[in-house]
Amino acid sequence: MAAVFTPNAFAAAPVRLSRTALAASAGWARAIVSTSGCANAATGAAGDADQVRVGELVAGALGIDVGEVLYLSTGVIGTRLPLDKVAAGLDALVPVLAATDDGLDVAAVALRTTDTRTKAATVTVALPGPDGTLHEVIVTGIAKGVGMIHPRMATMLAIVLTDAAATPELLASILRPAAARTWDQLSVDGDTSTNDTVFLLASGASASGASAASAVLAGTPAAAALAAAVEAVARDLARQQAADGEGATCLLTCRVTGAADDADARAVARAVVSSSLVKAAAHGKDPNWGRIAGAAGNARLADPPVLAAAGLPPDQAFLRGGTPASLDPSRLRITIAGHLVFDGAAGGPQPFDRVATREAMHAPEIVLSLDLGLGTGAGEAFGCDLTEAYVIENSEYTT
Repeated sequence: MAAVFTPNAFAAAPVRLSRTALAASAGWARAIVSTSGCANAATGAAGDADQVRVGELVAGALGIDVGEVLYLSTGVIGTRLPLDKVAAGLDALVPVLAATDDGLDVAAVALRTTDTRTKAATVTVALPGPDGTLHEVIVTGIAKGVGMIHPRMATMLAIVLTDAAATPELLASILRPAAARTWDQLSVDGDTSTNDTVFLLASGASASGASAASAVLAGTPAAAALAAAVEAVARDLARQQAADGEGATCLLTCRVTGAADDADARAVARAVVSSSLVKAAAHGKDPNWGRIAGAAGNARLADPPVLAAAGLPPDQAFLRGGTPASLDPSRLRITIAGHLVFDGAAGGPQPFDRVATREAMHAPEIVLSLDLGLGTGAGEAFGCDLTEAYVIENSEYTT
């Protein structure tokens, strides 16, 4: 298995203990336990001990080694885990665990906190084997997280599963780039959490018996197809999370083309969907293209590790991390919900039907399209509108 975790300096106990467990096991695990209501972050040595005890309870209940347990948690920062409730929950849940679609659906529902909708996505893909024959595998993911969401790597918990046979090394090479192009492009409110975690696990169940030769090898067409399937699931889940952002009424998507390269395109898209002014305009159905232009002009590239994960050579990632994205106002074109509102090459502001544009912005998804006119780079980012309901929901979160 492989994982991606939050880079927050206050990373929670479940994040740190999962990192330790994966390092010790070289990427092998048999159980994931998720708790809610308490992030178990900023709780010191006592919180670390609580998280260890959760692992001991899970291992004892399942008859496995504690080093095979991984952890997810979400909730209030700075509070202790109620271990008595965790123990009681395990006593009730373990006897009814089921390796079925219904079982996974129940887990997806239980994972929710302030989410209003369950988030799941599945892709079936035919992988070519060494002899050219096709071998069908499934990639399925579930996720939660609709607030305290911002790139690096967007606040959320996600579990992606596949029945393909793949090594931890291959899974790591697949997951980090997928996260960089999906969850690292997701923003609801500009805050990165202490608990962000994505797990990718491969059971190998599809390669048992006569199909054992179907194990996925790095650098093969099968590996590329599996990577594409994982990224498709990640993208689907990220879009679902953006659409269900706390208080949100619509999904906000920014698609950027014509950038100097993909890294620049992703930076501009991310800046636009992260702008509170753009998000507020989306809520008011106000085609205020000046806010979009201003946000694009402030775009900066991601941190070097994210750039490298997304495909930029490490030396270039080091030099370009955090630098301004290339943008020439005289070449920029901005389209809101299909209506051209700005064209730098044609004099800048364009006449457009504001009534029709406002009406188009009442769709469940508002698409903002920017053509930078500088190259062939492309990228996208996902967010949502900023509403009064978000402020109300988060103004008295702990009281």
